[in-house]
Amino acid sequence: MDIEIVAVGGYNEVGRNMTAVRCGKEIVIFDMGIRLDQIMIHEDAELENMHSLDLIEMKAIPDDTMMNSVEGSVKAIVCTHGHLDHIGAIPKLAHRYNAPIIGSPYTVELIKQQIQGEQKFGVNNKVQVLRPGNRFRISQNLTLEFVRMQHSIIDTVMAVLHTRDGAIVYANDFKLDRTPVIGDPPDFARLRQIGKEGVIALIVESTNIDDKGRCPSERIARDLVRDTMTSYEDDKNAIIVSTFSSHISRIKTIAECAHEMGRKPVLLGRSMERYSTTAEQLKLVSFPPTLSVFGNRRTVDRTLRQMLKTGKDKFVPIVTGHQGEPGAILTRIARGDTPYRIEKGDKILFSAKVIPNPMNFGQRHLIETLLRMKGARIHDNLHVSGHAYREDHYELIHLLNPRHIIPSHGDIDMTGGYVKFAEGCGYTLNNDIHLLRNGQRVLLK
Repeated sequence: MDIEIVAVGGYNEVGRNMTAVRCGKEIVIFDMGIRLDQIMIHEDAELENMHSLDLIEMKAIPDDTMMNSVEGSVKAIVCTHGHLDHIGAIPKLAHRYNAPIIGSPYTVELIKQQIQGEQKFGVNNKVQVLRPGNRFRISQNLTLEFVRMQHSIIDTVMAVLHTRDGAIVYANDFKLDRTPVIGDPPDFARLRQIGKEGVIALIVESTNIDDKGRCPSERIARDLVRDTMTSYEDDKNAIIVSTFSSHISRIKTIAECAHEMGRKPVLLGRSMERYSTTAEQLKLVSFPPTLSVFGNRRTVDRTLRQMLKTGKDKFVPIVTGHQGEPGAILTRIARGDTPYRIEKGDKILFSAKVIPNPMNFGQRHLIETLLRMKGARIHDNLHVSGHAYREDHYELIHLLNPRHIIPSHGDIDMTGGYVKFAEGCGYTLNNDIHLLRNGQRVLLK
């Protein structure tokens, strides 16, 4: 059986991930993501009302028009987790394919919400839940398996496509966290077994390949956050924490710490409300009973006004805006666009890393400067990555022993860095490790 890897998106950049795997005449698509910074450049852009061709032109979603030249029919669209750079383009592209969308329970709920918010296209694909540890028969020749994994969003899986000739493993995104805050560690035993059964190809993220050693566990971030917050237990100033709204493990840590300090944790922002409420409804997380959640802008402003009236020291707002995004809660607070006022000695905790692109660095610098001008104390880098480091990749390769490796999810420095790393593991460029750019394909022999 011919096996071809088609790099649709995410091979020139971090974001808009989409990879197609052709097995004979059958095609399985992995991920359909967006690249948010390309949308943010256009301040008046309303994603839900935009046409897919305009978004492709903006380089905000994968250019899947190249799929017209790939011979075969798409049998499934597979998503490994719920981050927007992996599911955000589904409302724009999925309707072009007569295929089910498959994901873990939490991922599927987020996909459904994305589809419901779409204004331009009707997406009528069947949405199928596949739990970690289970299999889904795509066709007579192809079976999909989800292997339990960890990442910076709950219910992440590693996707394994079983063919008659061996497995194709799709590893975007992952970390080998043996002591996670939520959920179980990765299923190392199953990965080892898949390696023994035979892996034709590993399609693997290259985001942190230049970071030496192992990626620290989420428990390290929990301790960093806890140490910083509790050091101000008797402080009467504000403590505001900003983190990724999809990082449920981190939000749980912040909320629990606030509760233990006698402060009321309050989640503010539409995305905070969406991700956390969905996780709680699926019983994937339990938050302290004192937690409140407000997403509507008017309600958020009313809540911020009430915090000032009652006393800042009674609350810990957990907010969006750590990238300096326009319209996010922390951005609006920094600009003075809310009833909440930052005063000398107030603490701002960033439990998130700046996503590496020039726009984010510039926006974050601006917000920090505005906050400092008002007298705020900034606490940065209370965070660990959700992406594997070099030694984690080394372990994964030795668990799976793939015949071919295709680095993905990164610009040329990242994917090229993975090639250099893999050469140290015995692989050879253009023989059994393949460097692709968006729009390129490789036929595996």
